[in-house]
Amino acid sequence: MTEVPPKKRNACVIVLGDIGRSPRMQYHAQSLLEENYHVDMIGYLETRPLEELTQHPRCRIHELTAVPVTNLTPKLRLLFKAFWQTLSLLMALISIGRPSFLLVQNPPGIPTLIVCYLYCAVTRTKLAIDWHNYTYTVLALGMSKGEQSPLIRLVRRLERYFGSKAHTHFCVTRAMQEDLQQNWGIGPVKVLYDRAPAQFHPIDLTHKHELYLKLAKDYPQFQAKDAEQFDVLEATALTQKLASGIVQYRPQRQAVLVSSTSWTPDEDFGILLKALQAYEETAQAEPLIYPSLLCIITGKGPQKEHYVAEIEKLQWQKVSVITPWLEIEDYPTVLASADLGVCLHWSTSGLDLPMKVVDMFGSGLPVCAYDFKCLDELVKHGENGFVFGDHVQLAEQLRLWFENFPKNPSILETRAGFQRKIHEFQELRWRESWLQIAAPVLEAFL
Repeated sequence: MTEVPPKKRNACVIVLGDIGRSPRMQYHAQSLLEENYHVDMIGYLETRPLEELTQHPRCRIHELTAVPVTNLTPKLRLLFKAFWQTLSLLMALISIGRPSFLLVQNPPGIPTLIVCYLYCAVTRTKLAIDWHNYTYTVLALGMSKGEQSPLIRLVRRLERYFGSKAHTHFCVTRAMQEDLQQNWGIGPVKVLYDRAPAQFHPIDLTHKHELYLKLAKDYPQFQAKDAEQFDVLEATALTQKLASGIVQYRPQRQAVLVSSTSWTPDEDFGILLKALQAYEETAQAEPLIYPSLLCIITGKGPQKEHYVAEIEKLQWQKVSVITPWLEIEDYPTVLASADLGVCLHWSTSGLDLPMKVVDMFGSGLPVCAYDFKCLDELVKHGENGFVFGDHVQLAEQLRLWFENFPKNPSILETRAGFQRKIHEFQELRWRESWLQIAAPVLEAFL
């Protein structure tokens, strides 16, 4: 009896953006590798991708050539960018062996969806789209006429038409699934929620101390200001290691607030600055009740320089802000070492969810998140976090959380409730969720 040859397990994951800043698509690639696929990943390499991808023998990363800087008008620059990316992506696809399927991130959908559809039609390859948001709503942010701009309306038609040509779809929320199926006529669509992978988890005080020591080398805010006691081996501004080897928090330590931002218009960093200004005034007026606050703002993006300049002008006494760009391996540890997280993300479509909150929950970190249409699919106010609509509400949440820190009896029950819900969230990780939802769909393409 003739043996049936094993199915070729070749997949191509496409990100027409920075691979290192596209965690969900990296997790897709990592999951495919764990299922014995050979993975070609196409995208830009502005930020170092996960080591699990760069060091894996069955993963090949194909770097796209950056779009040259031009002096064209904004509309012509968009057209030139689309033309350049079309050629770059086509050349990359031609250079790889034919995969069983393409798994494509959207947005950006132009020219990605068009190029990938044409490639799949010619090579008879299956096409799967992972919808994170809509291209046209993201582009509309930069247009004076918004979604009524003729260019944006064209983008929406192209995105809808070529999006409908895919063989299957994944998306990040139930709200987006309903919108794609009912208003766009696109399907079948599976909801694959973002879930934190294993590297996002709570850590003990010893690991927090080691992180603070590392950060103290570059940021004086983490350095111990006073003379060390005779029984203290080493100290940071927040922790100390005793001669016995025991690590403990320092008395009257400052609190740590963390926010991850892409410094883009869909995250209004001004809300956090205004809330911190209000906290500064409250803490100055009642210094015995409210601790000093150390804010770690991570990420990089187009508006960072503007806001860093604004921060440098501030003369705060009770609030300090640092804006480090963290190594991939340090980011989960920073989240796990903080006392509260803040998410400023709002969705251009109202249909996607912030992955940064997923990472924070995975790390055991309670969150204050900016409210928008479908946020309650992830953050439920008063159950697993706080939801705010403006800087006044956020300032009140900071005041409530850090009053008599770290032992605020009036909020102990709320803290315990948050931790129970966050622990439930941690029980389902990306790997298990992907195996349940994505793996059977992609396996059928082989």
